[in-house]
Amino acid sequence: MSANTARTDVKTAHASRYLQQLCKHWSHKAKAEFTPQAGRVVFETWQVEMTAANDTLSVSVTVQNADEAPRLQQVVAEHLQRFATQETLGFDWRS
Repeated sequence: MSANTARTDVKTAHASRYLQQLCKHWSHKAKAEFTPQAGRVVFETWQVEMTAANDTLSVSVTVQNADEAPRLQQVVAEHLQRFATQETLGFDWRS
């Protein structure tokens, strides 16, 4: 996988729950591995890695094609936000 990686730290008391939900959700489309503290989903041309600690979900998205990065960051953010029905999550992606 290339070095085209963007990261964000999302403040939420439900970091572990959202991490596990996203990994389970995508496990039928890609290779997914997860514990309550860490997860990774590997697609053919990109991957998402997450760690949950206290009140923070750390997320990184790595893509082969840098042009795809903004779209895939949005896909990850939208999926996580769907799981967070009782709160609005903030995503501040950085390279």
